[in-house]
Amino acid sequence: MWFGDGMDPVVEWTLAQERVIELVSGAPDTAVRVPACPEWTVLELFSHMVGLGSDVIAGDEPQDHNDAWTAAQVARRRDRGVPQLVAEWRKVAEPLRQWMRERGPRPLADVIIHEQDLRGALRTPGAEDTPGLHAIRDRFTERVAAKLPAGPSVALVGQTWTWTPAGTVAEAPVVLRASDFDLARAVMGRRSAAQLRAWTERGDLTPHLSAFASLGPLPEVDLQS
Repeated sequence: MWFGDGMDPVVEWTLAQERVIELVSGAPDTAVRVPACPEWTVLELFSHMVGLGSDVIAGDEPQDHNDAWTAAQVARRRDRGVPQLVAEWRKVAEPLRQWMRERGPRPLADVIIHEQDLRGALRTPGAEDTPGLHAIRDRFTERVAAKLPAGPSVALVGQTWTWTPAGTVAEAPVVLRASDFDLARAVMGRRSAAQLRAWTERGDLTPHLSAFASLGPLPEVDLQS
């Protein structure tokens, strides 16, 4: 398990699922493109989220979550609307919660990250300060740290959250300062190189940009959620 602070990832997954269902059910247009996942519309991204849960409990989950696997999830649901997708997701929810209790909280990352992707597309901010988001932030910060050189390198300084892989902020040759939420999304690979550079108040981030490409290349456009 990733979490040692008493946070229940199954509860956080359930809360995020309900937020997403409310979000997409009330969306005026699910055909809009998702800036964080530009190859998908809101409906297609939601189809992937539902399909991931179904595939996980069916034992169909490749280690790399490759493009062919996620594309198949969307293709199989091409003729379904939001109500049908919501019904499927609710049906697999309890089996998926049991899977998480037995095998670990990995599915939490998908719902937390994509919730914010959907919010960005629908211009509906929210859930920016939840235990689930904090947990995934910390998990992905470990990924960033693994790609940085040993010793003081990059410090992230938010309003209440600060992180540096070694040493202190004062010792870090590169310092990024932004909101807690922007930094959380940055370590999840959801902020552009231009945004990261704009937040750099000391040093040159360029040699370390690839460390923030946690889920493929950095976005080509600035993301707000």
